[in-house]
Amino acid sequence: MADPKPAISVIIPSYNCEAYIAETIGSVLDQTFGDLELIVVDDGSTDRTRDIVLSYGTPVRLLTQKNAGVCAARNYGIREATGQYICLMDHDDYWFPNKLALQLEQMHRHPEVGLVYSSFIWWHPGEDGVFPHHNSFDQASFPDGTDEQFSGWIYHQLLLDCWVLTSAALIRAEVFDKCGVYDESLPYSEDWDLWLRFSREYPFIKLKRPLTLYRQHPRQGNRVPRSIDYRTELLAKAAAKWGLCSRDGRCITKRQFNENIARYHSEYGLHNLSAGNLKTANRAFLKAWSRYPLNWKSLAFIPAALLGWRPKW
Repeated sequence: MADPKPAISVIIPSYNCEAYIAETIGSVLDQTFGDLELIVVDDGSTDRTRDIVLSYGTPVRLLTQKNAGVCAARNYGIREATGQYICLMDHDDYWFPNKLALQLEQMHRHPEVGLVYSSFIWWHPGEDGVFPHHNSFDQASFPDGTDEQFSGWIYHQLLLDCWVLTSAALIRAEVFDKCGVYDESLPYSEDWDLWLRFSREYPFIKLKRPLTLYRQHPRQGNRVPRSIDYRTELLAKAAAKWGLCSRDGRCITKRQFNENIARYHSEYGLHNLSAGNLKTANRAFLKAWSRYPLNWKSLAFIPAALLGWRPKW
């Protein structure tokens, strides 16, 4: 007789995360809701990550692959998952014990919803480099309930920012069947691309109370300067394909969109300027100004950069 399928499949892509993976796995196994399978997809780690995962035995299923990137690892896990719902957790984040139970309650109440996510807490290390213990955060000090502004059909909101943290989401498995999985050609903004596609077909629910700690450290991908501004490319393609409105008629204006794209161009330019990529930075500042000419500050960065100014980040 086949084993019954779990309600939730939790997928953790891992790569050289021996410092944090045990705390992440522990937070999944300590959930108040226990009908789940935990799949760790190791993306060719060269440290002790796999040994740590194997030490948990049967509660954790380890899959391995040659290093192919986080998108390929997540897609491998999605293919192997058997749960009715799927969570994609980063290998260094932490869940509060009630995370899955609260999100699953919303899924049962709202069968039309494709994704339930929550607020999260930025988890910074102290001056000594040590992260505060998760018990030091008081969940009860945060408001309860649903954030209506970022619930429902939120495609238009996602044209302004990537409001959904990957580790903070619970997704119906059928959503992947309808909307597809991660685009493995994207080295950055791959989660944003996924949420945009999902938000065209399904409403979301956001819970106000943070259920996830989002660990911050220098090795994170969003801190690495890139030769392509994936954010602005992604958003421009989405707007060209789907417009600026969600399915319920809520929209952002063209001015809001252009002003936001210009801000991202400027941020990309400053990031590259800080890394010493002067030509890439100045091209980005020019794009920012051309997208939203009312913001002269982006244009002023060009002579400042040529004179040797650099942002102090």
